[in-house]
Parts: sequence; structure tokens; C-alpha cells
Amino acid sequence: MRRLLLPLGLAAVLSSPFSGVAQTPPVVLPPAPAPAGAPQPATPLTLDAALALAEAGSFTLSAAGKELDATEGDLIQARVLPNPELAVSMEDTRKASRSTTGQVNLPLELGGKRAARIGLAERGRELAQAELAGTRAELRAAVIARFFGVLVAQERVTLAEGSVGIASQAAAAAGRRVAAGKVAPLEATRARVEQANAELELAEATGALQTARQALAALWGDTVPRFAQAQGDLDALPSRPAPAALQAALEESPLLAASRLSAQRSRAEVALQRSRQYPDVTVSLGAKRDNEANRNMAVLGVAIPLPLFDRNQGNLYAALRRADRAQDAHAATRVRLQGELQQASTQLSVSRAAAQTLQAAVLPAAEQAYAAASRGFEAGKFNFLDVLDAQRTLFQARIRYLDVLARTYDAAASIDRILGH
Repeated sequence: MRRLLLPLGLAAVLSSPFSGVAQTPPVVLPPAPAPAGAPQPATPLTLDAALALAEAGSFTLSAAGKELDATEGDLIQARVLPNPELAVSMEDTRKASRSTTGQVNLPLELGGKRAARIGLAERGRELAQAELAGTRAELRAAVIARFFGVLVAQERVTLAEGSVGIASQAAAAAGRRVAAGKVAPLEATRARVEQANAELELAEATGALQTARQALAALWGDTVPRFAQAQGDLDALPSRPAPAALQAALEESPLLAASRLSAQRSRAEVALQRSRQYPDVTVSLGAKRDNEANRNMAVLGVAIPLPLFDRNQGNLYAALRRADRAQDAHAATRVRLQGELQQASTQLSVSRAAAQTLQAAVLPAAEQAYAAASRGFEAGKFNFLDVLDAQRTLFQARIRYLDVLARTYDAAASIDRILGH
């Protein structure tokens, strides 16, 4: 990030006539303290390391994985058969005339209930798999966005430190020139105001950096950041395929797949409730001992419930309406994701073009204007207000460049989140 560092040549222009003036040391952001027992990492945090930490320490991802494991139990339970029933009955308490019957009742599921249960459990497992993939994609996109947010915040602190250094040198230079009677005292007052503003911007940038570090560390469960700094290349602008290719890839998105599978699961629920309209048959097999007749008799029986009142009509109606709702929700999700993808693609294109323009034209021109104003002020051709204006223009151009970079990486991360990349 050479473009964002303090231009050494410009600082030399201001400091060379006043080599005896004490220089204000730059403010260095100390690393966040590590909790007890957690050593501070010796190397800077890279994007790959941040992704690995989030993959291993995210409770959200862990919860989605446990939900997928739970669906295996649903599938196991859906496949089991109804338990048989052992029944014993006795007629008469007198031994001589007593009749004792023992039988096994075997329930037989009709109407495809077991197949419908299995189908519902399988759709639930597929839905949990898609939700896990979507959670992983959202986590990855969040890590990338917050990681580059930390990089931008670090560069903003570096920029603010450079601005404080320049403002301090300019204030000292203006004070010397006022003491020598070369400029009005108002110039020194303006210089001190600019120095105070620069110090305030440094404090704000330092606070924003700490907030960005905490937001990144929270993705893997750390309440206090334990990395010294983030390391990456902000100038390597991200790029994504054309909008038409992105819209085509949306069909494979985990978010859209989860919505589609949710609708399929609702239809599987309808099939299950429809199968429960058919009554189950219970077949009984057993033997009866008649002491009075002194003989054993086989017992065969069939029990069929009569669906006169309860035909599962309420559950079926509710399942049908929920299936319609899930289908509408899927259509709404598709429209929402298409809109978000289009917006992110447009934002990426606009921000990337703006960053390239700032990189190639605006920043070099602002640096040249500030250098010219500094040389003119030293030669007595410009007043100090011209130098302040040039300095402020250069600072604002760099801040704008950082803001554009942040929007560029946010847009790229949004595309990756939607597509599940």
C-alpha cells in the first residue's frame, strides 16, 4: 500500500528547513491483549488462517452440523416397523371353568405410511445438508468481508498517523515562520487546528480498527482479538464473472437449494398426512385354553378402525396450506437472491472502476498538487492555507480510496455468500 503511506519526499520538503524542530512520534496501535493462557500469535493473520479459524471455531457452523447429524436419527426412526403387541386375557376366575387366551397383535401399516415417513426424513436430511452448505458459505463471506475490513482499518490508521505527522511538522513550521514575522499569526492558528483535527481522525481510526478486529475475531468465538495484525494485499482488486453468468450460477446456490428443498419437504409432509387417512389393520394370532372343555383353540383376528370421524382431514389441510406457503417462500427467495446478486454485481463493477480511477489518476494528481503547494510555501509563493487545502484534498482522496476498496470487497463477499462459493 505504497500509495497510502506517508510520502517521504513531501515530509522532507516540510522538515528540511526546520531540522531542529522536535518531531511528533507516530501513534502505534498496540496489539489487543490475549486472554490468560492464550499466547499472542507471532505471525500476522492471513486470510487463509482466518478462514481456518472460523471453520474450526464457529458455533453457528457447529450448530448446523449437529442439526445434520440429528436428521440421521429421524431417518433411522422413519424406517422402523411398528412394534407387535403381546396380549393375554382370562375369562372366569374359577380354575375349572377358566378360559385363558394369549395372542400377538401385529399392526400392518397401509396407505404407504412407512414410505411417506422415509421420504419426509430424507427431504429433511437434504434440507439440513443445504443449510449447512449455506451456513458455511455465509461464514466464509463474513470472514472475507471482515478480514478486508480490518485491512482497510489498518491502512486508515497508517494514513491518519501520517496525517498527524505532517500536520505536526506543518504546525511547527508555521510557528517558526510566525516568530520570524514572515506570516500572520492566523497561519499558526490554522495549523494547530489542522493538527487537532488530524489527531481526532487518528483516534477515530484507531477505534474503528479495534471494532473491526473484534468483529473478525467474533466469527471464531474470541471476544478479545488475539492476532497482532492482518496481512493481505488490498490493491489486488477482486473480480467476478458477468451478471448473466452469475444469474446462471444462482441455481446451484445453497441458499436457493435450501429454499427449494424446504418446499419439497413440505410436499413430503402432505404425502405423509394423506397416507394417514388410510386406517391401519391389526392382525391377531394366538391360542385359547378352555379348561372346562379341556382343549386348546387357535385364535385369529383382524381389527380395522372405522374412519367415521377422524380421517386426518385437519392435518392434511394444514400440510397443504404449508406446502403452498413454502412454494411461495421459495419463489420469494429466488426473486430476493436475484435482486441481491444483481445489486452486488453492479456495486462491484462500479466500485472496482472507481478504485482503478482513484489508483491511476486521482491519487497521483493529489500527491503532485500537495508536493507543489509544499514547495511553493517553502519558496514563499503560496500561503499556508494553500498547503492545508492540498493536504486535506490528498487525505480525502486516500480516505475515499479506502472506502471504495471496502465497498469493492463487500460486494465480492456478497456475491460469494449468495452463490455459496
